[in-house]
Amino acid sequence: MLNKDHPRYQSLVYRDKIVKAHEKGILANSGMIAHGRGETFDYLIGEETTLNSKNTIDVAACYFLTRKNPVLSVNGNTTALVAEEVATLSKLLDIPVEINLYYRTPERVKNIEKVYNELNVNEILGTNEDEFIDTPDLNGPRSPVSIEGINKSDLIFIPLEDGDRAEKLVQLGKETVNIDLNPLSRTAQTSTVTIVDNIVRVMPLLIKSVENLMNSNKKELLDKIDKFNNKENLNTAIQDIIQRFK
Repeated sequence: MLNKDHPRYQSLVYRDKIVKAHEKGILANSGMIAHGRGETFDYLIGEETTLNSKNTIDVAACYFLTRKNPVLSVNGNTTALVAEEVATLSKLLDIPVEINLYYRTPERVKNIEKVYNELNVNEILGTNEDEFIDTPDLNGPRSPVSIEGINKSDLIFIPLEDGDRAEKLVQLGKETVNIDLNPLSRTAQTSTVTIVDNIVRVMPLLIKSVENLMNSNKKELLDKIDKFNNKENLNTAIQDIIQRFK
């Protein structure tokens, strides 16, 4: 039983979600290590969403609302922490969720697919029954992608992503929206849009931003995109961290 009076209560809630996801066969062993590493960087940004990150979330919403074939790529950690929010965003935008795992087993895929089925996601790709094509020049278990999903997409949501795949997707001409607490990671540095924040804070704000901008003029959305520079965004994120320790 978690004590709500504990000063680290919220952190413990998410740790508990990670542990339970591992017990349910959703999360690989290394997923718990990845969560701990991310939590370290969350300390550095003060465990709150900065103004810069709020602005970047709005830019990400503009991308989702102006691209033809977005897809939400999910792994075990994303599913463990924000499956409900992923499902909400999928239904709001009417776009698919695609399962893509580094430690891929038929059992893990089935367990993750079950989560999104129970959340009534309309289209789930990357399942054991899907048809796949390898990502060119990318070796390893994350190379196969759904022919009807990431393969055809122009924008891919890749939260909590590994750097080699993020880098390769961009090299292939895909646009990517990423959530990464480490502004220096290869994923953060190579993505089209990097939101430097904790995914559990980002997802509700991203959903709200999409809702607020859905009826906006397309030109206004494209103008926001044109004014955005991810390198400047990452530099600001790093400066925000530095300022906290001055």
